[in-house]
Amino acid sequence: MDWLEATVLGIIQGLTEFLPVSSTGHLYLGRHLFGLDEAGLFLDTMLHLGTLLAVLAVYREEVTAVLKDPFGPMGRLLVAGTIPTVIIGLAFKDFFEEISETGVTIGWEFLVTGWILWLSDNWKRHGHKGLEEISYTDAVFIGTFQGAAILPAISRSGLTIAAALFRRIDKSTAAHFSFFLSIPAIAGALLLQFVDLMSGQTQVLPLSSLLMATLMSALFGYLAVRWMINLLKRGSLKIFAAYVWGLGLVVLFFQWTGRF
Repeated sequence: MDWLEATVLGIIQGLTEFLPVSSTGHLYLGRHLFGLDEAGLFLDTMLHLGTLLAVLAVYREEVTAVLKDPFGPMGRLLVAGTIPTVIIGLAFKDFFEEISETGVTIGWEFLVTGWILWLSDNWKRHGHKGLEEISYTDAVFIGTFQGAAILPAISRSGLTIAAALFRRIDKSTAAHFSFFLSIPAIAGALLLQFVDLMSGQTQVLPLSSLLMATLMSALFGYLAVRWMINLLKRGSLKIFAAYVWGLGLVVLFFQWTGRF
C-alpha cells in the first residue's frame, strides 16, 4: 500500500464512518480496487482507530463528563444503547465475518440502507425530542439497530440516526446521539480486531502508509461529524439514500456480469 492508496482509504473511512453510507462497504470496495483484500483486518484496525480519535475529539467534553460521572444520565444511556449491540455482535460474529469476507450481499445491503434512510426521512410521526428527553427504551432501540449494522454495507450511522428518528427524536439530536454512541461501538470493535490480530497472520504494510491512512481517517472523520450534525439541522437523508441505491445497483451489476 503506497501513500496515495493510504490517503484515499483514510478519506473514505473518515467520511463514510459518519455519513450514512456504510464505511465497511466502501472500504471493502476500496481495498478490492487497490488489491489490498489480504490486508483487511490490520488496515481496518488502523482506520477505525483514526475515526475513534475523530469522534473523541468532537465529543471530548461529553466524554470527560461521562468519565467523571459514569453512572450519570448519559453514561446510563450509553450502557443501555451498547448492550444490544454487544449481544448481537458476539452472537452473530462468525456469521457476519463470513458474509464480510465474501461480499456477496454487499449490493443488496446498500439498497437496504437506502430504503431505511428514505423511510426514516419520511417518517410522519418523528417529533422534536431533545437529548435530555431520550429514554432508556430509545437507547436500547437505537443500539439494536446499531447491532444490525455489523453487516458490511449496512450503515451504522445511517441505521442509528434512522432509529432515533423512528423514536421521534429530532434530526440534529439523532445525529449527535448516534455519533456519541459510536464511541463504545468503535472501541469495542477495535478491541476485538486487536485480539484477532494477535492470534493470526496478516499482511505487513509500510508504517508510513498506515500512519497516513490513520491520520486521514481521523481528519476527515472529524470534519464529517461536524458537517453531518449541521446538515441534519435543516437537511434531508434522501440524498444519501439515492447515493447508496445507485452504488448498490452498480455493485449488483458488476457482480452479475462477473467483473467483481
